[in-house]
Amino acid sequence: MKTLRVVTIITIAVNLLAPHAVDTFFTTLIVHAEETATSTPEIIPDPEEQARREQDQQRTELENQLTDLENQIAEHQRTIETYQKQGKTLKNDISSLNTKIDKLNLQIKAVNLTLSKVNREINNAQRQINRTENRIDDHKNALSKNLRNLYEADSKSIFEVLIANNRLSDFFNNLSNITLVQQNIRVALTDIVKLRQELLQQKEELALEKEDAENLRAIQQTQKKSVESTQKEKSDVLKATKGKESEYQKLLKKTQETAAQIRSRIFELLGGGELTFEKAYDYARLAEGATGVRAAMVLAVLHRESLLGKNTGRCSYQKAMNPKDIPTFLEILNKLNIDPESTVAKVSCPNADGRYGGAMGPAQFIPSTWKIFEASILQVTGSNPPNPWNNSDAFAATALYLKKYGADSKSTTAEKKAAAIYYCGSNWQRYACSYYAGKVVETAGKFQKDIDVLNSTNGA
Repeated sequence: MKTLRVVTIITIAVNLLAPHAVDTFFTTLIVHAEETATSTPEIIPDPEEQARREQDQQRTELENQLTDLENQIAEHQRTIETYQKQGKTLKNDISSLNTKIDKLNLQIKAVNLTLSKVNREINNAQRQINRTENRIDDHKNALSKNLRNLYEADSKSIFEVLIANNRLSDFFNNLSNITLVQQNIRVALTDIVKLRQELLQQKEELALEKEDAENLRAIQQTQKKSVESTQKEKSDVLKATKGKESEYQKLLKKTQETAAQIRSRIFELLGGGELTFEKAYDYARLAEGATGVRAAMVLAVLHRESLLGKNTGRCSYQKAMNPKDIPTFLEILNKLNIDPESTVAKVSCPNADGRYGGAMGPAQFIPSTWKIFEASILQVTGSNPPNPWNNSDAFAATALYLKKYGADSKSTTAEKKAAAIYYCGSNWQRYACSYYAGKVVETAGKFQKDIDVLNSTNGA
């Protein structure tokens, strides 16, 4: 139709033009047609796509900066380890403390960068949630309209429908429209269910990002305190020794803990409660014998300070636990003859952003994970059934979990990865998890020195 209309217009134009103007008219028309054919239409960029590209670019830049900082931090750590291997001298100790301060300052920069990245991701997640909620509202409105149409159609009798239509074809058209409305209702319902699932996942991701931000702020404060503490330690050493090696060696002997002091030291557990270091080491040594995971590593993972002393809380399972874990939790309690309402059966609390708690006992296992390791724990401790709130079973469970993810190889890399997975599960590559894992390995090194002192004495 459009082609016919164009041809008609051209014909009229040719008839109206003077003969000498016809050639000019066609020349102009052809040139215009060629320009139109070869011209590229203007592409209007999609604002959302443009924003997404900018966010990806910013994320990449931040990640590159973070990688650079992490490489510098690793280099400083290697320098510290070199000084430690060279032996305890005043010069080495001061150099080690200086490097440690530099390393801590780099870690603070890394946390600031990561916080910036996480805050952007929180904003993006919130925008995504808002868009999904708007789409759900649109689908609800469409569903409501279709339901009204269907209700109006259903409220009429066949006789009323027949007399309302002048022709039989109109009647069948109306029937077809009703079928279309029913199909639209089914599509809208399916879309709403799908969008609801997306919304739940987006909210879970947002809660995870907010938890990361909270953890990073806690790490930031700890790092600042560590810098101050290390600077004070350096100042105290220089003041006490007056720069003399002989005075430093005297100070070193004076400050070293005895085996008796180490044994009686209080060991605070990750999931709450405390016991002496001697008793904790006994449990860890049993777990090491069964799994090959270093006792020092098991102790470090279960030490409350590895999570910056954060209190996991004591909540009822109804308030804290993911509903899908409740049947398994009740099954565990039933086998142990523990009343679900008792104080013994308390679990970790949810966080402020709605992330589920529900972790049990000193080792902070969720019920489904505990169930996976039950048979193996039984083989290690002989407890039948194993009890998540029993220290011996908790230490064995921790060692078995770490072994599953490679910590029995005793390499620093494998131990860090296993510790990160222990705290964060499938999200173990987040910066906060990496930081906690680094703290664990560092703490394991300190505990190993304590264990060496205990093993070097006759009473070990």
